[in-house]
Amino acid sequence: MAEFADIVRAAVEPITTKPDHPVRIAIVYPGLQASDYWRRSETSFESRLRSTQLPYELRSFFSKPSVDASLQSRQLSEALQWQPDYLVFTLDIASQGRMIERILARGKPKLILQNITTPLVRWQSHQPFLYVGFDHAQGTKLLADRMLKQINHQGKYLMLYFSPGYVSKMRGDTFAREAAKYPGVTQVAAYYTDGNRDKAYQATLRTLQEHPDIKMIFANSTDVALGALQALQETDRLDILLNGWGGGDAELTELQQQGLDVTVMRINDDNGIAMAEAIKLDQLNQPERVPHIFAGDIELLDKSQSPAEIERLKQQAFRLSGLPKEAH
Repeated sequence: MAEFADIVRAAVEPITTKPDHPVRIAIVYPGLQASDYWRRSETSFESRLRSTQLPYELRSFFSKPSVDASLQSRQLSEALQWQPDYLVFTLDIASQGRMIERILARGKPKLILQNITTPLVRWQSHQPFLYVGFDHAQGTKLLADRMLKQINHQGKYLMLYFSPGYVSKMRGDTFAREAAKYPGVTQVAAYYTDGNRDKAYQATLRTLQEHPDIKMIFANSTDVALGALQALQETDRLDILLNGWGGGDAELTELQQQGLDVTVMRINDDNGIAMAEAIKLDQLNQPERVPHIFAGDIELLDKSQSPAEIERLKQQAFRLSGLPKEAH
């Protein structure tokens, strides 16, 4: 893992021996959301692939998270009919797990599972080629430590989950476990938002009416955080502590404008580069150099962060996916 992480952080080394045919890669992403994580992942992945000079063909399919399960199923079927060598997919909701199990049972295409860095025991005998992303629990613990300290380990909070599934479990449940260590901290409400900004907005308004004395909101994703922030702005309750998760462009903007208090920033392009390098090594018949898991770096940021420090992290995180316009 350490050797592979060094490859990801280093300059690209183009291949010298090329395969007979272009490598076929299909991507099926829940990328239609305010978070730019998925779009940047695709861009950095393809940019690094081009730099390796590995001949490839890429087909990408995008849908909304959680609510587009039937569309994702159709997209997956279409992608598999194309007979790719590699498939990049994710696991969050139960229906995706069933789709993945069918692919693992077939043994092809080689499966890259993105946004999950905790291998599943039930797939031990048929492992995906690579688990890649950022450690949700590690990032959440960084947030929990900072946020709980900021409220002096006393007060009520609202939990805004993503959808029922992996991300909510790894982010929301991890935060709830950390908070439960302190008797003075109480969760007064919890809502599943399906990653929908309006649902997060409505849930926040409802909680503010029922529990005006809450001190903190834990948001499980960017869209959820932005919905909660809208409610806090409209009710003039920016005294309530609110986090982001991921540190993409939309979150960094709100952090610098003092809307969000804290977030964890993924060094985003690490995971796109990791996928490209894993495929390159596999094509060079060196699959033993690809770890089962790659987790990219995560940095904790708060609203007091200097513009220079945020700019430095943007240069690193978005080094292949392109810097947002205001960064130039």
